[in-house]
Amino acid sequence: MDLLIIEPLEAEVMAWLEARYVLRYAPELAGDPRAFRQALYNVRALIVPPSVTIDAQALHFAPVLRAVGRVSAGAENIDLDACARARVEVVRGLTATAQAEAEFMIGALLSLLRRVPVVGSDGMLVGRELGAATVGLVGMAPAARSMAQMLAGFGTRMVGYDPALHASDSVFERWRVKPLGLRELLEQSDAVCVQLSYFSRYHGLLGERFLPFCKPDQVIVSIAHSGLFDEASLAAALSSGRVAAAWLDSLEPGALDQGRPLHGIENLQITPRVASTTRESRLRSAWAVAKRIDEMLGAAASPRLAFKATAPSEPVDLAAEPTST
Repeated sequence: MDLLIIEPLEAEVMAWLEARYVLRYAPELAGDPRAFRQALYNVRALIVPPSVTIDAQALHFAPVLRAVGRVSAGAENIDLDACARARVEVVRGLTATAQAEAEFMIGALLSLLRRVPVVGSDGMLVGRELGAATVGLVGMAPAARSMAQMLAGFGTRMVGYDPALHASDSVFERWRVKPLGLRELLEQSDAVCVQLSYFSRYHGLLGERFLPFCKPDQVIVSIAHSGLFDEASLAAALSSGRVAAAWLDSLEPGALDQGRPLHGIENLQITPRVASTTRESRLRSAWAVAKRIDEMLGAAASPRLAFKATAPSEPVDLAAEPTST
């Protein structure tokens, strides 16, 4: 079997793939790990939702697997190191969700700055304006580029940090973001947006080494994996009032349970990964994943059909359209 699809796809994307490959659409496997592993033996490519785990054990059952596609944002439950060792490519539409994520973060910033008041110079509790704020971007991901473009319209000062980029990298100049170290960014920013891609080496990066130095009354919005934050340090910063409020769009299961540091923190807002989930972004992402898998697998046994982009238009980060015969 060429392709196993477990994550629901838009009808036109599914039809496009069905015309090229022998595929199975089996969303029920998302809730049955044993049946899922048994279905992998002859599968060359997968498209899976965040609830499905792809680790070394699953890959052991997939000897001919070449690609794992993820339409939804993020790489939760995908062991990237195990996939690399097995020479399995993880396929995602890296820029497909950037616009949606940037819009979400802008909305969250506007809400927190206005809804969580601070004490003004006259002693009154007042909100703040985004245009007068310094916003720190942690992670120069595609969403950060869209953020920089939007924030420029507000007149916002922008500073940025990415552990994978040197301060002299041209991306900072192109996006009009001043590069800073992480501590300096937290010390200077009225608001911080976290969109750093998660790797195990970054676990707990935003912890006791940096969070105590946040600018007073700072607000934090994160669409990144919650593993970037040290729970105890974040809880301490929120409880002390040094961080006025935080909005996390992704939080690991159980993190709010009684006995955990973040339990009962009233100035912490959680949403279930809605930043990237829009009608438009899912369609862009589905086409991005489908086209990359098509490039890898080659549709040798099926007639190639001319690709026709549907609204919203084709993602800008993709290569030329497939040729038709």
